[in-house]
Amino acid sequence: MMMHIDHCESPIGRLVLAAGDHGLVALEFEDHWDVARKRLEHRFGTVSNGQPLVETRAKLEAYFAGEVTALDEVAVDPQGTPFQLRVWKALRAIPAGRTASYGNIARSLGLPAGASRAIGAANGSNPVAIVIPCHRVIRSDGALSGYGGGVERKRWLLQHEGAILL
Repeated sequence: MMMHIDHCESPIGRLVLAAGDHGLVALEFEDHWDVARKRLEHRFGTVSNGQPLVETRAKLEAYFAGEVTALDEVAVDPQGTPFQLRVWKALRAIPAGRTASYGNIARSLGLPAGASRAIGAANGSNPVAIVIPCHRVIRSDGALSGYGGGVERKRWLLQHEGAILL
C-alpha cells in the first residue's frame, strides 16, 4: 500500500496528514508526529513524503477559514478494532458546533452509559484528529477533558465550530 504524507498549516499548529489508498490514516499535530510515524511505519514500512494531498489540505484550509462542514466528506481509513471503528463512526455523526458526552456516544451505540470509559479509550486512540472529531466529545457535566492535542486546542476547535461552552 502506498503512503502519502503532507503538511498543513493551521491556527492551532502545523498538521501532518498521512493517507493510504482509501483515505486518511492519520492526521496529527506536528508536535505529536513522532509517535504516529512509528505506528504507521509498523503498518506500512518506511513512511516518506509522497504525493501532496491537495484535496484534503484544501478541505482543511476551508475548515479553518470558517467552513466548518468542509471535512464531512473527507475519506478516512483509520485502522483499529471493530469497537474503535464503531466509536469513530459515531464521532463523525456529531455535527460541527455540537458536542456529545461519552455516555451519549455509548447510548448511541446501544451500550450502557457505564461503557463511557471504553468510549473514552477509543476516542483517545483516534488516529485522524479533527476529521474524526474526537474534540466534540466532552464530559457529562459539560467540562472539557483530555484531548491528545491539548485542552486549549480542543477549546479552540469547539469555539471555532460555534459550540457553546460553559
